[in-house]
Amino acid sequence: MTSDLLQFVLYAVLLTAIAVPLGAYMAAVFAGEVRFLAPVERALLGAAGAGARQSQYWSAYALALLVFNAAGFALLFLVLVGQGHLPLNPQGFAGLSPRLAFNTAISFVTNTNWQAYGGETTLSNFSQMAGLTTQNFLSGATGMAVAAAVARGFAGRQARAIGSFWVDLVRATLYVLLPGAVLLALVFAICGMPQTLAAAFDATTLEGAKQTIALGPVASQVAIKQLGTNGGGFFNVNSAHPLENPTALSNFISTLAILALPAGFCFTYGRMVGDRRQGRALFAAMALLFLAGFAAIYAAERAGNPLQAGLVETVSGNMEGKEVRFGLLGSTLWAAATTAASNGSVNAMHDSFTPLGGLVAMLNIQLGEVVFGGVGVGLTGMLLFVVLTVFLAGLMVGRTPEYLGKKIEAREVKLAAVTLLVMPLGVLVLAALAIAAGTAQGSAPNPGPHGLSELLYAYSSATGNNGSAFAGFSADTPWHDTFLGIAMMLGRYGYIIPILAIAGSLAAKKTAAETAGTFPTHGALFVTLLIATILIVGALTFLPVLALGPIAEQVSLLAGRTF
Repeated sequence: MTSDLLQFVLYAVLLTAIAVPLGAYMAAVFAGEVRFLAPVERALLGAAGAGARQSQYWSAYALALLVFNAAGFALLFLVLVGQGHLPLNPQGFAGLSPRLAFNTAISFVTNTNWQAYGGETTLSNFSQMAGLTTQNFLSGATGMAVAAAVARGFAGRQARAIGSFWVDLVRATLYVLLPGAVLLALVFAICGMPQTLAAAFDATTLEGAKQTIALGPVASQVAIKQLGTNGGGFFNVNSAHPLENPTALSNFISTLAILALPAGFCFTYGRMVGDRRQGRALFAAMALLFLAGFAAIYAAERAGNPLQAGLVETVSGNMEGKEVRFGLLGSTLWAAATTAASNGSVNAMHDSFTPLGGLVAMLNIQLGEVVFGGVGVGLTGMLLFVVLTVFLAGLMVGRTPEYLGKKIEAREVKLAAVTLLVMPLGVLVLAALAIAAGTAQGSAPNPGPHGLSELLYAYSSATGNNGSAFAGFSADTPWHDTFLGIAMMLGRYGYIIPILAIAGSLAAKKTAAETAGTFPTHGALFVTLLIATILIVGALTFLPVLALGPIAEQVSLLAGRTF
C-alpha cells in the first residue's frame, strides 16, 4: 500500500513537472515562435495553397477541418479495403469488409481508435503504418489545432478570425507530435518493443513445441498512440501484450505519455489567453477529478471480489485480468489515465474489474472528455463546462456572466448546452436502439447487469472517443460497426463545432475591465463550482442507467449472487 502511494506521488509530480514546460513550449509553437523546421513547414503550407496561411473565421476553420478529416477517412477506407493488393503485406492478409473498414476508418480519423478486430491477425504492416499511424498523427494534430483556435477566440478582442487550420495542423504535427513520437519510439525500442518489417518470428518453447510470434513496426505505433491519446493497439490485447508493453519502465513511461499533452494544454491555454491563472485553475479541476477517479478504482480493486473470500488469496486485491508484472497500482493507474484522457489503450482487461472499478472507468468517459481528455479537445470540452459554470454563477449572484472580461450571452450558453446532448444521444439512445433491435444481446456474452455494462461501455467509449472496451463485447457486427461509427462522429464533431462557434463569437466581443463585482474564474471557489457542475450533469444523465448496470452488479455480489 505504501509502495503504491509513493509510486502514485512520483507519477503526479513527474506529470506536473512535464506539463508545465510542455505547455509553455506548445504556446510558443502555436504563436509561431518555434521554427526549427521552417523549410518543411513552408513546403507543406505551400502545397496546401496560397490561402493556407490566412487566418480564418470560425466557420471556415470548421469547414477546413471537416474537409480534411473527410479526405483522411476516404483514403484510410481505401487502404483498408484494398489491403490485399498493397505492399508490405508479408502475411498475405485480405482487405477488410466495407463495414469493418468504415468503422475502423472513422475510429482512427476521430481519434477514437476503437478496434473491432485483432491487429496482428487482420492488418498488414502497410495498413498499420501508412493507414493507422498516419491518422494517429493527424487526428491528434486536429484536436491540438482546435484547442489553439479556441484559445485565440477566447483571448481575441473584436477579431473575426481565430487562426488558420492548416497552419495549426502543420505546426502541431511538425513541432510537437513528430519529435515527441520519434523520441518516445526510441525509448520504447530500448525497452524491448520490436520495430521491424518482419511478419513473425518462429520460436521453440521449453516443451519443444513451435510457436509463431507476430512482429511488426510496434514501437513507432505505440509512441504516437500514447502521445496523441489515440490508444489503438498493434496487437489485439493492446498494452497488455508483452511486446507492446514489455517492462515496468515502459508501462510507467506510457502512462505518463498518455496524460502529458492533455495536461500540458492547460498551461498552453493560460499563456495564450494572457492569464496563466486560468490555465492553473483548469489543471487543478482536472487533476482533482483524476485523483478522485484513480482513488475510487484503486480502492474498488484493492477490496476485490467478495465472492472469492476464503477461496483464493485476496491480499493483492482483484488481480483477474491484470498483468502480475504491473500489479494493482500499474493496472488501476493506467485504467484511470486511459479513460480520463480518452486514450483507450489498456494494460488490463476492464471487463474483469470489479463492478465499481469498471463504473468509475466508464464514468470518466461519460463526463464528456473533460478529465484531461484527448489532446486539445479535452481542454475545449472543459471550456464548454466553464461557460456553463460561469452562466450558473452569474444567475446565483444576479449579474451578467463574464469570462476573461467578455460577457457570456444567450448564444454562447445555447451552444454549450447543445453539447450536453451529445453523450446522452450517443450512449443512451444508440444503446437503447441496439437493445430494441435485438443486436445487443448477441454481442454482450454476459447476462444480467454485467451484460448491460458491456453495452454501455461500448457506446460510451465510442461517443467519448475513447476506444477501450469491456473485452467480452463482440463489436464486429453490421449493427455495431455502423452505429458505433455514428457515435464516434457524433462524439467528435458534436463538441468541436459548437466550441469553435463559441470561440468565434467571443473573439468578436469587446473586453471589459474587471470590477469589484466580477466573479473570479481562477480561484478555489470557481474550481469547486466547475467540478460540481461536471459531476451534477454526469450524475443526472447517467446515474439511472448505471444503477441498472454496475451498481446493481456490485449490490448483487455483496448479496452473494451471480448471474
